[in-house]
Amino acid sequence: MAIRKAVKGTAVVASGGLVAFYGLTQLTEYRKKQARLSRVEAVEQVNMAFQDELPSRQAQLTALRNTQEFDVLVVGGGATGSGCALDAVTRNLKTALVERDDFSSGTSSRSTKLIHGGVRYLQKALVKLDYEQYMMVKEALHERSNLLNIAPHLTALLPIMLPIYKWWQLPYYWAGIKIYDLVAGAQCLKSSYILTKTKALELFPMLKRDKLVGAIVYYDGQEFDVRAKCVINATGPFTDALRKMDDQKNPNICQPSAGVHIVIPGYYSPDNMGLLDPATSDGRVIFFLPWEKMTIAGTTDTPTEITPHPIPMEEDINFILTEVRNYLSPDVEVRRGDVLAAWSGIRPLVTNPNSKDTQSICRNHIVHISDSGLVTIAGGKWTTYRSMAEDTLDAAVKAHNLSAGPSKTVGLMLEGAKDWTPTMYIRLVQDYGLEVEVAQHLASSYGGRAYEVAKMAHVTGKRWPIVGKRLVSEFPYIESEVQYAIKEYACTAIDVIARRTRLGFLNVQAAEEALPRIVDIMGKQLTWSEQRKREELSAAKQFLYYEMGYKARSEQLTDTSEITLTPAEVGRYMKRFHKFDKENKGFITTVDVQRVLESINVYIDADTLHEILNEVDLNKNGQVEFNEFLQLMSAVKKGQVSANRLAILMKTAEQSLDQTEPLEQREPVDQRKPVSVDRSGGGV
Repeated sequence: MAIRKAVKGTAVVASGGLVAFYGLTQLTEYRKKQARLSRVEAVEQVNMAFQDELPSRQAQLTALRNTQEFDVLVVGGGATGSGCALDAVTRNLKTALVERDDFSSGTSSRSTKLIHGGVRYLQKALVKLDYEQYMMVKEALHERSNLLNIAPHLTALLPIMLPIYKWWQLPYYWAGIKIYDLVAGAQCLKSSYILTKTKALELFPMLKRDKLVGAIVYYDGQEFDVRAKCVINATGPFTDALRKMDDQKNPNICQPSAGVHIVIPGYYSPDNMGLLDPATSDGRVIFFLPWEKMTIAGTTDTPTEITPHPIPMEEDINFILTEVRNYLSPDVEVRRGDVLAAWSGIRPLVTNPNSKDTQSICRNHIVHISDSGLVTIAGGKWTTYRSMAEDTLDAAVKAHNLSAGPSKTVGLMLEGAKDWTPTMYIRLVQDYGLEVEVAQHLASSYGGRAYEVAKMAHVTGKRWPIVGKRLVSEFPYIESEVQYAIKEYACTAIDVIARRTRLGFLNVQAAEEALPRIVDIMGKQLTWSEQRKREELSAAKQFLYYEMGYKARSEQLTDTSEITLTPAEVGRYMKRFHKFDKENKGFITTVDVQRVLESINVYIDADTLHEILNEVDLNKNGQVEFNEFLQLMSAVKKGQVSANRLAILMKTAEQSLDQTEPLEQREPVDQRKPVSVDRSGGGV
């Protein structure tokens, strides 16, 4: 189960392949046959009975406390640590895993959501004749292929477009991508291909047209003491902290690098095509990918301090936005206010303590065994978690003389994959009365376990859907997922919004809106006191504010924000403001707004209205002054704020009021259709 947490809820892309001696149909059949053989071999070799039901958290803690000695103790519950635990269990080793927070709560949950070989590493391997980087790409391509086979409900192919704006780049990049295909060998997915300018714009209409030559498309995807014969250090960026617990004299080998990602609305990219910027203004690589019906862009790569709570910086967010603007059409206004969420993950680059050159960064993973026997696995990449785990257990078995056979995880299906089919969501709709979008989400997130989630879903009381109450209207996450998350060891509200669902990573405002209901459900299931519920709500809001980009959003509109409006614009907004401020007080309150809305037969409950004004009430005195309103409209004009509910509501109300005025007194009406005052994206 742990390994599913490492990859659950992610959209995965895999890179392509070209084999000279196989036609596409033959190659597809060959891949299917190899996958079937791997799965059969893996299942036959794992001679143990797995429980269909997860033991309770209390039962797990009791076993951890009372077992006299484990063969293997893994420290760290990210992708690599979970992979090590799975590999150890399939070797019939008595295994324990401890994690100080939640599965994948660190770097593993903050990736680019991309299973890939590493085009940029292949480029460096060829230019610098670096065999290590070449082998890392080859290993990653093998692991990508394996993961597509063992977790079909969690992974999917996605073509990545590399736009070309100079003629000389076309043969250069085409040759590089074809070599990438060849390195994949028999584990290829689909061959890369060249697109004309017309076809590239047809598939990615948001692309900048000017000087576009064509494009190349490729495919990518503490509680007590625990005794164990062997301890595995799989703590990612915190590798050195555990190494120093083993021996204070151990030198630091981790050189942390921060990678920031942003999420923007789905209309910024096609549903079925990603984009690669191979050479940004400072030499980094930026991916631009559809993910969970949104668009994810990243990543940066800057030195950072090690912290359990990395925060996305405004400088990095703006860097990504600037690079995105360089590739999109001028018709597409890339606005800071459209950033729905942003996060930073710490990539644990390492130097190799086994090497004479201890200063050089190792791009591949390293396995090191200390004098005391501590096994450290560090470096590597998200895609290669399985092979990293295999290498780690091979070293651990040898160093500690453990009685175990070879790894059996190649082809071993992950949780949920066994009963999954591409059309199983239809059964969820037909058998349980779920919405199609919800059913598709459950099938792709839980695989065969989706039926358990559906069985727990509550009746809506509506004609349709029959069951499945959404946590928020615009996302397919339902209340029963919170109940199921508790069965899978979710202990906090953050566990649910960040890792059992991806709501916190997709839209921080939507996540904040869902929090009270999530806390209520968890409180009932886990018998929380009212004090504990308040603490959970506060902690989750802090998480969204600092780690998911809410803080950066709030800094776009402050009481010191510069107002850059023309005199005509100020006059227009003054007239709009005075329609609400009838007494010329210089400010408006919820009472003023409610009065105007009722006059045009619009009714919003008091709590929602308070939230709407609070977004603009910069000095938090319960009212919105005229200057604050001008700061808002200036921020909207500059693209720093988008889809603000008060701005849209006041504009809509003004237009309705103008319809009752004499024609000669009316202002020109913006012919664009007003957006609903419900949150329509709610940028950060």
